[in-house]
Amino acid sequence: MMISKETIDAVNSTADIIALIGEYTRLERRSGNDWWGCCPFHNEKTPSFHADGDKKFYYCFSCHATGNAIKFIQEMEKLPFTEAVESLAKRSGIQVRYQDGNSRPDEKKDDTAEKYTELYERIANTFHYLLINDKAGESALAYIKGRGISEDTIKKFKLGYSPADKFWLRKFLVSKNYSREFLDGSGLFSRNYRDIAFFSDRLMFPIFNRKGQVVAFGGRILHPQGEQDRKYLNSADLPQFRKRDTLYAFNFAKNSIRQNKKVIFCEGYMDCIAYHQCGIDYAVAPLGTALTEEHIKMIHGFADTVLLSFDSDGAGQNATLRAILMCRKANLTVKVIRLKGGKDPAEILLNSGKNILTAQVDNAILDSDYLLNKLGEKYPLDKPEGKTKAALEFFAYIDSLQSDIQKESCLDQLSQAFNLKPEAVKRDFINRDKARERITVRHDNNQTDQAPQASLNAEVRGLLAVTADLDKFKKIRSSLTADDFKSPTAVKLFNLLEECLNEDAFSIPGILARCNDSALTALITDANSSDVYKKEIDVIVNDTIRFVKKNKIDKRRNEILDRLRNFTAVTEEDRIEMNRLLAEKQELDRQAHSQKC
Repeated sequence: MMISKETIDAVNSTADIIALIGEYTRLERRSGNDWWGCCPFHNEKTPSFHADGDKKFYYCFSCHATGNAIKFIQEMEKLPFTEAVESLAKRSGIQVRYQDGNSRPDEKKDDTAEKYTELYERIANTFHYLLINDKAGESALAYIKGRGISEDTIKKFKLGYSPADKFWLRKFLVSKNYSREFLDGSGLFSRNYRDIAFFSDRLMFPIFNRKGQVVAFGGRILHPQGEQDRKYLNSADLPQFRKRDTLYAFNFAKNSIRQNKKVIFCEGYMDCIAYHQCGIDYAVAPLGTALTEEHIKMIHGFADTVLLSFDSDGAGQNATLRAILMCRKANLTVKVIRLKGGKDPAEILLNSGKNILTAQVDNAILDSDYLLNKLGEKYPLDKPEGKTKAALEFFAYIDSLQSDIQKESCLDQLSQAFNLKPEAVKRDFINRDKARERITVRHDNNQTDQAPQASLNAEVRGLLAVTADLDKFKKIRSSLTADDFKSPTAVKLFNLLEECLNEDAFSIPGILARCNDSALTALITDANSSDVYKKEIDVIVNDTIRFVKKNKIDKRRNEILDRLRNFTAVTEEDRIEMNRLLAEKQELDRQAHSQKC
């Protein structure tokens, strides 16, 4: 059903286009109701985007994007015309009417995302109540307060507690008249065991969209029972939520990012919360995934400078390097925060106080200085080959810079840092591809540098088959998660494939570019150099799924049997726990039988 012309005209005349665009990029008034800023549709450093609040249109003099408020929300949120009008009408308090004069369309709108958002909002309130007011949440509350997080911050971020009883949430929601089919697609329950909550006995971090609505959860385990228990669990992608274009705390941080013209990208929930508590409220965090181009696009219109606050371990350093290159390609200035006095911002805030953490943020160093320091630690700079390798790595950073003046300046900085002649550095930069090839050949001829062989078992074999036909990964990820695999190589490969899929880099070149494990790279290359997997790929994928599921079921079943053998039911709580374990074992037996069938 088409929306009436009167409604469209009312939306166009009423919508505050400056306020709307201001949610996506920073605008500055030049005169009257004439506003300018960096275009939210493409990366730029010099503002070329013009919005006229009186005439209610926008135009970019660089990419030529133009339109009214409806067109803007269509392009930014990827909405059909009808949904864009309905969204702006709701925002302006306008009743939507359709061409037949009715206030409701004949065709039923897909409101799945809205319904799940409403569900997550309610559950977040329930978890928050259990943390603050219920005895069951006492240990979670003690933990978070022990990390130095105040009651005001707990309330602001609506932190919560998910009950230890894995069956409680399903029973609770069914009692509230939610259908089983609706709950099965909610992401709140195990894909293999539908009655078991995905989050249980965890400190809960609601994840908000840019409007401040709860759309997903992260959960930190409080009482791990074995190595299989992951420290953090995060919601998978849902109708109302996608990791790749959601940043934790962006709803709280966006105004401060706009005002300060800078943003902190940090490692996780606790880091982000610690920054906000000490008044550094322009911090955000990716959600269990690497930084993506969508994340950078979210902040690009607001910020000129990115500060990186990742862990100092190997994974954190790799994340820092990758983030530097991505942000520099988006024409953003990048600095690195060097954390001292604790393993993360929360620990520094607890042990040393707000002033120390604030000082470390204020003393963040430029990315070029950070990289040169790291390269000096990584390579023997007293040897020509060490200097060559260090310079080649730094060239990748220089390539990411968008200004020729910046490139020239960094080449001079490299020359001074490693005591090299500027002319030689510039020649090698011009011929950097040939220089890399020489180093690679030398490395390959050195037997002591040969990569170790990765373990090739049934799990790895199944995922390697997927790299030979990437469409098959959809089948694997619909049945399994990274946690289901036992082999470290399989876990690494699954996470690599998932990361590439989330970042629109789901191709063999994209996968190889993001693989930092030489042994795994060799396996992927070998798998795609022959037809060994292609002929029986469906059989291999199906066998892998069955194999992994069976191993997971057997492992959990044995854990339950061990607990039952040593279980002594004394209290009523003990008997409830025993019944829960028996019920879970019964469900596992049913799953094992279905796998055989």
